[in-house]
Amino acid sequence: MRTCAIGFAVSQTFALGADCAIAQITPDTTLPNNSIVTPSGNTRIIEGGTKAGSNLFHSFGEFSVPTGSTAFFNNGADIQNIISRVTGKSISNIDGLIRANGTANLFFLNPNGILFGSNARLNIGGSFLATTASSFKFSNGSEFSATNPQAPPILTINVTPGLQYGSSQPGATITNAGNLAAKQDLTLVADKVDLQGQLRAGRDLTLQAQDTVQVRDSVETPFMATAGGNLTIVGDRGIDILALNHPTQTPFVSGGNLSLISDGIISGDAHFTSGGSFSIRSVSGGLANFVSKYDPIISATGDVDVAANYTGASLLVETQGNIRFQGDINITEPDTSGLPAALDTATLSTSSALIMRRGRALWLMEASIMAQYPPMALVQCLLELRWMERLLYSHLMVLGG
Repeated sequence: MRTCAIGFAVSQTFALGADCAIAQITPDTTLPNNSIVTPSGNTRIIEGGTKAGSNLFHSFGEFSVPTGSTAFFNNGADIQNIISRVTGKSISNIDGLIRANGTANLFFLNPNGILFGSNARLNIGGSFLATTASSFKFSNGSEFSATNPQAPPILTINVTPGLQYGSSQPGATITNAGNLAAKQDLTLVADKVDLQGQLRAGRDLTLQAQDTVQVRDSVETPFMATAGGNLTIVGDRGIDILALNHPTQTPFVSGGNLSLISDGIISGDAHFTSGGSFSIRSVSGGLANFVSKYDPIISATGDVDVAANYTGASLLVETQGNIRFQGDINITEPDTSGLPAALDTATLSTSSALIMRRGRALWLMEASIMAQYPPMALVQCLLELRWMERLLYSHLMVLGG
C-alpha cells in the first residue's frame, strides 16, 4: 500500500474528431450527492458532488479534456481537497486545461489510465495527484473506490486525507507529453509512468511506478522536471531515463533532495542537480544497479550517496558535501553525448574518466574502480580524488583495462 502526503507522464497522439471540441465529462450516480457538469462554451463547469468537511468528492463515468477545452472544478472557498474518481472503463485523455479555485488540492483517480497530451495544462493553487490505483483509502478505514463504487464510503463525516492508495492493475499507465505544474506538490502514480514534456512543482515532485518510470525527450521537446522541494523517482522494477536534448538547462532539478529508487536497472542518461542531497538506492535495501551509456553528471549541494554498482560512460560527481559509493565503479567508455564546452569536457569525452570533486569526504566502501578505455583515465581519477579534503575507503581496488 502506498501513502501520499497531500502536497506531484510520450509518444502518444490525440485523435479527436470535430465532435470532441468540448470536454467529455460525464458524472455517474454513485454518490449521495452526485456531481453536476454544466457546459459553457468549451468549458465544463463541475459543481455539486458530496461534501465532507473541507473535502469534496466527485465521481465520473468518463473524464476527458480534448484540445482547447477546460475542466473547471468550481469548488467553494472552504474546500481544501477535491477527491475525484472515474468509474467507467475509458482512459482519461487530457489535452486541455484542468483548473480549480483557490488553493484546493486536486486528487484524480482513473484505474484505466491517464494520458496527458502536449497541450495539457494545470491551474491548481494547491497540489495535484493523478493515479491509476483502484481506490483512495483514508485513515479512518473508509475507501473511495473506482472499481467498487457501490461500496458505501463514509462521506458524511469530516475526513482529513492522509491519503493511501492500493496497487494499480498491470499495464495501467500515466503518460505525459504536456506541461504540468502545481503550486504545491505534483505526484504521478501508476503501474507504468511514461514521461516527456515538462513537470514542475512548487514543493515536492514524485514520480512513482510499480513497474517502470521511463523518461524520453527530443530536440523539439526537451524534458524538464523541476521541484522546489524534493524530487523523488521510484520505479519498483526499473528507471529508464534518456533526457539529453535541452540546449541550456539541466533536465532534473530539485531545491531539496533528489532520489532515484529501484530494484531494477536504474538507467540515468541525464544531468541531475540537487539543492539538497542526491541518492541512488534500491527499494529492498540491497545495492542497486546504476548504468549510463552516454552522459551521467550529478551535482549536489548536500551529500551524494550511491548505494549501487555503476557501469557506464565517464562519470562526473560534484558536491559541497560528502560522497559515498557503496558499490563497484566500472567506467566502460568516454562520454560521447556532445558535451558543451566546460572545465571537464575534454577529459570526459576523450577518456574513461571518473571525476569526484569538492566534498568534505569521499567514502568508497568495498569498492573497485575499473576504467576500460584507455588506462590513462585512471590518472585523471586519482588526481581528482586528491582534491578532496579526505579520502576514506574500505577494500578499495583500482583496476586498469
